[in-house]
Amino acid sequence: MNGNASRTLVAGLALLTGLSTAASYAADGSERHERGMKVMERLSGGAGQPVLDALRRDYPFLAEGVTAYALGDVWGRTQLDDRTRQLATVAAFAAQGNLPYLKIHAGYALRLGVTLDELKEIIYLTTVTAGFPRAIDAAQALREVPDPPTAR
Repeated sequence: MNGNASRTLVAGLALLTGLSTAASYAADGSERHERGMKVMERLSGGAGQPVLDALRRDYPFLAEGVTAYALGDVWGRTQLDDRTRQLATVAAFAAQGNLPYLKIHAGYALRLGVTLDELKEIIYLTTVTAGFPRAIDAAQALREVPDPPTAR
């Protein structure tokens, strides 16, 4: 086989492999997306997530990354329950000073049965890991989180 034929064969195999990989990624991406949507449904109690919905309109690729990766791959794991994940997430956002996301996840945590006293303890713990200013900001943000709707 001459050099041109060899390169053509290699290119053809790469193309076929690439198409096969792309098709398998699309199927896998769809499964990841569905897992992510189920996680969102579970966390929000079916209320959806306005921030993610806005991202979907304006930045669909970013929204898909959140849905498939953050929710489907990471939050979809079973090593921790949702309640524990929410406590860890609230602590992380409090330490970062990321108050909008702290409020979203504190609301999810309350909906999942975390008590306000437990969230306050997480905020108090933030004084050690991130300092008093971050903890005070997080405490102020926590006051703005509405009580979850009661089950009917």
